[in-house]
Amino acid sequence: MAQIIEGVSHISSQELQDIVSDTSSPIIIIDVREPEEYEAGHIDGLPLIPMGEIADLMDRLDPSKEYVFVCRSGRRSYEVAKFFGNNGFERVHNHLGGMLNWEQQGHDIAFGPAEDIIENFKPEQLERKRG
Repeated sequence: MAQIIEGVSHISSQELQDIVSDTSSPIIIIDVREPEEYEAGHIDGLPLIPMGEIADLMDRLDPSKEYVFVCRSGRRSYEVAKFFGNNGFERVHNHLGGMLNWEQQGHDIAFGPAEDIIENFKPEQLERKRG
């Protein structure tokens, strides 16, 4: 169950795994790390939008949808979730503990570069690839 810490909803790695595993889930999960971090290990199928670039795309995102933000430790994703929450997005969550916790809990890690979605960004690019 999501918990509220410092005014932001946080979900555990197990809750995130449940969302990732549910192929019918409409929740959008975004990795906000840098490309080098993503390439070194990420959750398969998640789009990468670095924290420094996400604010520029915010006006193209649907504030009625639900979002989870992921980073290395949970700090950057917390800041992004807080920023979104302060800008009219009501259903946003931070992944508590980030990828460090995800790996520690034994969840699957994928490797390789992210697809470049920034230059010609379209919101549908955030839809998870369904298996």
